[in-house]
Amino acid sequence: MKSAELFSVAEQGAIVTGAGSGLGLAIAEALAENGARVTLLDVDAGRIDTETQRLESLGYAVRGEVVDVSDHAALERAFDAAVAAHGCLDIVFANAGVDSGPGFLQGWAGARARNPAGALEHYSDERWDRVIDVNLTGIFATLRAAARLMKPQRSGKLIVTTSVAGYQCEPAIGVAYMAAKAGAAHLMRNVAHELAAFNITVNAIAPGFFVTNIGGGHAKNPQVQAAMAKVLPLRRVGFPEDIKGLALFLASPASAYLTGQEITIDGGWTLGMTD
Repeated sequence: MKSAELFSVAEQGAIVTGAGSGLGLAIAEALAENGARVTLLDVDAGRIDTETQRLESLGYAVRGEVVDVSDHAALERAFDAAVAAHGCLDIVFANAGVDSGPGFLQGWAGARARNPAGALEHYSDERWDRVIDVNLTGIFATLRAAARLMKPQRSGKLIVTTSVAGYQCEPAIGVAYMAAKAGAAHLMRNVAHELAAFNITVNAIAPGFFVTNIGGGHAKNPQVQAAMAKVLPLRRVGFPEDIKGLALFLASPASAYLTGQEITIDGGWTLGMTD
């Protein structure tokens, strides 16, 4: 196999959760642009319709379905429908996630102040439960749905979106988000261990600061981006396009001997803020 062919996902059946915007949409685009048959799942009906139609107009083999990953029965049905439509399931990105509200500090860089709304004693059960239901249990349900279909064929690629917030403290982010992402990373490793015997690889992408809707959309504020760019080693924030290369690598034969790994993509954030 030539080196370029190692990155081919042509004719592969793929599912991406949380694909209506942000990193999930960029991942779905990367797969579709390279010949995969992609099902986009998201809870936002409007965005799924808009983005699916846009990708179809470009000639890509895509379909969309409205699914909340916390509805496990609906998720299972969506997986079955994707296989019926595309004929196979080779790649699954467990990407769906929700914001956890503010953390106990305000701001992303520079001087910060305490934020009472994000304090532990003010963090409600409802807020905690929703984040865990989607960002951790939703990952579990997605991996389970995929394993049911991939184990009989003894092949598949599973990729989980975690976060650098899962292994370093970020006080601007609500505590449930960090707990869920840390749990998702260790869940990924355990599932990778279990499914390796079936030639199914399971890995994770851990993004740093990306301009998406997560975090209440604060990352879209040019002032926030400028503040972060000053302290990140690469001197810029991440955009959804930056995820495409890594996503394609993990979905393709190029990563065939890689499993149970969490790959950080953060512009150097975890090296430490600089200058």
